[in-house]
Amino acid sequence: MTSRRQFLRFLAASPLLSQAFGQKAADALSVMDFEELAHQKLPPAHWGYFVSGVDDNATRDANMAGYKRIQLRPHRLVDVSKPDLRINLFGTEWDSPIFLCPLGGQKMFHPEGEVATARAARSAKALQILSTQTSASLEEVAQALGRPPWYQLYMPQKWEDAEKLVHRVEAAGCPVLAWTVDLLGGRNTETATRLARTDTRDCLSCHVAGPTGAITRAPGRAPMFNGLSGTAINPSSATWEWVDRLKKLTKMKLLLKGIETREDARLAREHGVDGIIVSNHGGRATEDLRPTIESLPEVIDGAGAQIPVLVDGGIRRGTDAYKALALGARAVGIGRPYIWGLTAFGQEGVERVLEILRAELQLTMKQCGTPTIAGITSASVARP
Repeated sequence: MTSRRQFLRFLAASPLLSQAFGQKAADALSVMDFEELAHQKLPPAHWGYFVSGVDDNATRDANMAGYKRIQLRPHRLVDVSKPDLRINLFGTEWDSPIFLCPLGGQKMFHPEGEVATARAARSAKALQILSTQTSASLEEVAQALGRPPWYQLYMPQKWEDAEKLVHRVEAAGCPVLAWTVDLLGGRNTETATRLARTDTRDCLSCHVAGPTGAITRAPGRAPMFNGLSGTAINPSSATWEWVDRLKKLTKMKLLLKGIETREDARLAREHGVDGIIVSNHGGRATEDLRPTIESLPEVIDGAGAQIPVLVDGGIRRGTDAYKALALGARAVGIGRPYIWGLTAFGQEGVERVLEILRAELQLTMKQCGTPTIAGITSASVARP
């Protein structure tokens, strides 16, 4: 990973970049082609926020490495002339199992931020999950998307604020609420803090310094906090009882995002959640060194067959998406790749990232003799 980044930085600083890549999103051959283009466009603090894992970034990197330990088992002489990538989640059909994960503050990467992402998702008929920390309002994003997105909840510190926020989201028509539960104990985004210190801009004109010295968003900057008493989130006092309270508060489908163990998956099922997203926040929550693809099977085991389990973290190729589907994921989420595309080319970049991953997934399905998503099973992969 390090050697690749060093090469891309060398390439970005030379005239070879425009010759090798061109000036259009369509020239990209893989989603990784967008990474260094995004790096070159972003100031240090914004790149640091985006690239950082926690501690030594080992879990961030483990997410990608986990897929390299899974092999494909191709099956031949199967009619794969009409591959079908469609899936159905909670009664809605999507053109592909690849969805756009919630990622806050997208206007730090492109002036149109989440609105450009929404237009790309609409064009591709892809599922978009909107972050509580969005830099564009839910209502703006829904208009650009052509439908209300799924909504990712960072729980406010005060329950009264949680009620107001959930009611606003439900009134906007969002069908699914995904509560992120992997940051309730805090985190140490060391790389982000180090790179922020190298940024020569006056970041405090838009942000405030957090308790550890890291730069955070200033009060009132995130539109979803309008009308709330404050911007504090992720109460460390939250328990499974809060899941019960959320279930009573809303008729939206409730997912828990950030579940990584069989035990927690079983509790989620017992408390009536409608789905689970296996996630370690892209390696930005806990330095547990466990790739989400390796947590996925035990979470599915704990959740049982009644509720869908989705997964994100480390997906960079269509083959990665295929492997996650083979191990039981109902859909697979991407985060950093589509933000690289957004940073480099706006809506067009996000569309190209989705196009590349879908084309790779379709090719893998054909080569492995599984022309439908339902046909992708554990028999399609090997785990030495």
